[in-house]
Amino acid sequence: MGSEEFVIEELKSIIGVKEVHGIFGAYDIIAGLETKTVDELRQLITFKIRKIPDVHSTITLMIIESQS
Repeated sequence: MGSEEFVIEELKSIIGVKEVHGIFGAYDIIAGLETKTVDELRQLITFKIRKIPDVHSTITLMIIESQS
């Protein structure tokens, strides 16, 4: 709480992060990510996003099929 703007700016600077929004509810921020493989996604979350100061927890939801 109170560091949302900092975390949002940090997320926007990461390759693979396609969109970032501050939200109200159980979480403060939602981010849309895009990677070629599940392993790349895991590495992005583990080694980039979770290393941002003030990120205390994450939850990952994967889209199975995109409706374009």
